[in-house]
Amino acid sequence: MTLSREDRLAALNEALQHRILVLDGAMGTMIQRHKLEEADYRGERFAGWNRDLKGNNDLLTLTQPAIIRGIHGQYLDAGADIIETNTFNSNRISLADYGQEDLARELNIEGARLARQAADAKTAETPDKPRLVAGAIGPTNRTASLSPEVGDPGFRNISFDELASAYREAAEGLIEGGCDLILIETVFDTLNAKAALFAVDELFEVLGVRLPVMVSGTITDLSGRNLSGQTAEALWNSVQHARPLTIGLNCALGAAEMRPHVAELSRVADTYICAYPNAGLPNAFGEYDETPEMTAAHIRAWADSGLVNIVGGCCGTTPDHIAAIARAVDGIPPRPIPDIPRMLRLSGLEPFALA
Repeated sequence: MTLSREDRLAALNEALQHRILVLDGAMGTMIQRHKLEEADYRGERFAGWNRDLKGNNDLLTLTQPAIIRGIHGQYLDAGADIIETNTFNSNRISLADYGQEDLARELNIEGARLARQAADAKTAETPDKPRLVAGAIGPTNRTASLSPEVGDPGFRNISFDELASAYREAAEGLIEGGCDLILIETVFDTLNAKAALFAVDELFEVLGVRLPVMVSGTITDLSGRNLSGQTAEALWNSVQHARPLTIGLNCALGAAEMRPHVAELSRVADTYICAYPNAGLPNAFGEYDETPEMTAAHIRAWADSGLVNIVGGCCGTTPDHIAAIARAVDGIPPRPIPDIPRMLRLSGLEPFALA
């Protein structure tokens, strides 16, 4: 018997009290292993499409569903408690690069359905350990805070309302497809994330359903800030009003470089911490050399220091990395949520607290 979403979320909340949960690893890294060509991306349905489609990994949800479900299955077999949908760019803003804006809703529905099927199949094997699906919403390829024109700093090529509309369409598809959580990830511009949070909350009101929301920022370099200039604590101050289930970081950095920023969030956030780093920093060829054992050792150190509640992997990580991470954190107590004094907390590029 398939568990209801309510039962799965109840199991998630119970598990978070007692152990560190494991998120899956990189979808793109695994897709690259299949060495797909243009014809593979097109399939029969898009054989005559008037633009190149190779690289549109989200489209594989429709044209190569067996590959995507197989990748989900590999991460579940490796020990993932939560898998992400293959929908990182399934919004009409990003899909415009391929002239496929009108596929946004369908891609989110089908992406969630594929992940749901894989998660339910794994849950059937171990009913005492339900697997959950996080509906992945990426940042789009536009930024609401920064100008793309060097000579015109006030110019924007996207508005808050346009972003919110695209995010809402994506989230609606994810919910229809059966996801359990909404994951707003790789946040490089906090204003984009706020548009996503606004859109999701508005959608919840309309649908009469409210799912847990996860927010994951990305520190774009060793300066310790996202692309729009905020530190990790300032990011938290900007989004904490949404009361996300988790706040955390992913992408851009390996676990060693990400640790101080994870520690900062762990110190200031009165919610769960979710972090999923890359497999180290990319080499000269854009590839990742960090072995599963190396990544797992770093994340084990995070866990031993009481910094995290959910861990996984981003670029360059594979099922082997996730299996090593799952073994590394097994039996280590999760980070307790701290009691943070209530006060006025604001954020620009830096956090500000008025005692």
